[in-house]
Amino acid sequence: MENRLEIFTGNANVELAREIARNLGVEVGDAVVNTFSDGEIQVKINESVRGADVFVIQPLSYPVNDHLMELLIMLDAFKRASAWRITAVIPYYGYARQDRKIRARDPITAKLVADLISTAGAHRVLTMDLHAGQIQGFFDFPVDHLMAVPILADYYRKKGIEEPVVVSPDVGGVTRARELATRLGASIAIIDKRRPEPNMAEVMNVIGKVKGKTVIMIDDIIDTAGTITLGAQALLEHGAREIYACCTHPVLSGPAIERLSASPIKEVVVTNTIPLREHQKIEKIKVLSVAQIFAEAIKRIHNNESVSTLFD
Repeated sequence: MENRLEIFTGNANVELAREIARNLGVEVGDAVVNTFSDGEIQVKINESVRGADVFVIQPLSYPVNDHLMELLIMLDAFKRASAWRITAVIPYYGYARQDRKIRARDPITAKLVADLISTAGAHRVLTMDLHAGQIQGFFDFPVDHLMAVPILADYYRKKGIEEPVVVSPDVGGVTRARELATRLGASIAIIDKRRPEPNMAEVMNVIGKVKGKTVIMIDDIIDTAGTITLGAQALLEHGAREIYACCTHPVLSGPAIERLSASPIKEVVVTNTIPLREHQKIEKIKVLSVAQIFAEAIKRIHNNESVSTLFD
């Protein structure tokens, strides 16, 4: 029974945890996460984890602070219950956009969250498409960083789009766009934009040829959908024939659904790192599962095998 594989989950994405467990051929562990009337979170682990290799699946999605506290309390519970190793499986790493100081007296909240996860008892982290790759360096233990691009590329390959052009909605996402373009054998274009305030985007220029082409816009996060919908409008004005959009993490806060519904985007492809809430389930949004790639990564970590070869 030493070092047996155990999967647990908080309340953030129970369905994804169950799907990962099915792919691994195990059951989700018996844990209950409740909330007291004053908002305090209570965690009960109803089985022994002594000597076990524990994986706690919990994206830091809405409500972010509740789900972060659930994760921290669960990590502490497993540490105190003598688990052999504890891996925090965080499909969506919240606070990742606060990864550096932009103005004087700004906090670096992504680093604070990393410190909290480490102090709570995690020995390693498994995550997907960090908003800023340097966040891996905020931890003093191994971080396995998965990519959703192979899943998205496979979907668009099967869709059979002829001569697509992959567009990055900003300069910072060029590497991601190039990776998708390489896998699809497509050209790339870039939207050069200026952001005057957080959650506000102003499109400036389109760099590359999109006229008469089918466009696939790719980003790591769609939050309020301002960037992606303004970009789609600019691409339409530059002569794009059809516009598709995709991202890893469908945060979809505020006016996102209304903006996407009214936009010229034909389809928005997202993954289930974050579960869609009822009002977000519109016909235009297509959800792809990341359960298989997370299950394979977990199996490789458990067996001390390479995770990076998943993307070779």
